[in-house]
Amino acid sequence: MVERQLRKRNACVIVLGDIGRSPRMQYHAQSLLEDNYNVDIIGYMETRPLEALTVAQPKCKIHELPTVPVTNLTPKLKLLFKAIWQTLSLLIALISIPRPNFLLVQNPPGIPTLVVCYLYCALTRTKLAIDWHNYTYTVLALGMAGGEQSRLSRLTKRLERYFGSKAHTHFCVTKAMKEDLQRNWNIGPVTVLYDRAPAQFHPIELAQKHELFMKLSKDYAQFMPQCYADLKQSGVLESTALTQKLANGTVLYKPQRQAVLVSSTSWTPDEDFGILLQALESYERIALEQPQLYPTLLCIITGKGPQKSYYEAQIAKLQWQKVSIVTPWLEAEDYPSVLASADLGVCLHWSTSGLDLPMKVVDMFGSGLPVCAYNFKCLDELVKHGENGFVFSDYQELAEQLRIWFENFPNNPSIIETRTRFARSLQEFQELRWRENWKQRAAPVLEAFI
Repeated sequence: MVERQLRKRNACVIVLGDIGRSPRMQYHAQSLLEDNYNVDIIGYMETRPLEALTVAQPKCKIHELPTVPVTNLTPKLKLLFKAIWQTLSLLIALISIPRPNFLLVQNPPGIPTLVVCYLYCALTRTKLAIDWHNYTYTVLALGMAGGEQSRLSRLTKRLERYFGSKAHTHFCVTKAMKEDLQRNWNIGPVTVLYDRAPAQFHPIELAQKHELFMKLSKDYAQFMPQCYADLKQSGVLESTALTQKLANGTVLYKPQRQAVLVSSTSWTPDEDFGILLQALESYERIALEQPQLYPTLLCIITGKGPQKSYYEAQIAKLQWQKVSIVTPWLEAEDYPSVLASADLGVCLHWSTSGLDLPMKVVDMFGSGLPVCAYNFKCLDELVKHGENGFVFSDYQELAEQLRIWFENFPNNPSIIETRTRFARSLQEFQELRWRENWKQRAAPVLEAFI
């Protein structure tokens, strides 16, 4: 044991994507650092990574991959050029770092990542560990004519299966994926490492919510009070659209306050934002018909992605009276507070493989926020309908869940009872955080490579 502790502890975490938008791999890197590894991270730097990986951290080095140049090639030639560019840039990055004990590789994207990493490990006698978040071929098929039966998708599946099977160990995000990898891909050994919220995702006090709303009100009018008449009242020091702070420091929700709905989306085809818009349109109608029963709804949509500008243009055309939508750009430290300040979360993610789970729900649960989640095959490994949230299959079901949850808000006795029951379930979920879960499940597997 002592001899093993004295050996070099070098790990390389590889994300052939934006490191800052790959939270699970960042959490891996952070846990490795806390276990006294020297960590090299290879990936793209479009978004700022966690401070724990960048600020005064001599044992962690981030190696930024060069962005793939924009070309005027045909779609197929673009894919070929991208694969060649990423292959060369990844190889150069790997050659430039000290030889690690193991590579920990995110999949997807698996092409060319798995090919390059297998060849590197074979030549340098380095161990290879793959963290399966989904399947590359199913993600690729989403935007292709012919879907999974297209020639390129079938080729990708063969390469992903072949080179994936060459790894020394595997992690995955669900029991369903482990069973599929073992039964249909003949891949093993596989360790299920469920996503768990790190410590920064937790419930917060009303005073902290007020501070967040005050901060957001500087940039987004939806958080500003309709008027400042309450400041003229005796003892009111600060006011937002939802809260007010008294001179003695007490923070209160405003009477008849609006409700807060939050959704985090990647604005991609595997998250149909149109479902939420249709559900909100239904809520708008019923709230106008029965304004005494239903509050005004403030919907906060976070995240960035390729379809964001398209939907923002649609949102700008809406003339709703009972629903407002804001798409703020949040600093990393504000995102957990936004989740903890909301009254209900919505997750639109559906899995291209049917075998992964949405991390955004994990974050919401860590923050104590009940969730309405779009249903797919293995979602019940995380969301239990009626126990810690709700599950919907179309916009009508989501609209009905919003109607029930916000009827007579915030004083509906049956919803208060349901929320209390959900809170007990979420507290149990919060007892096991990412760090503890990683130490139990991942650390012993990786320690064997030292």
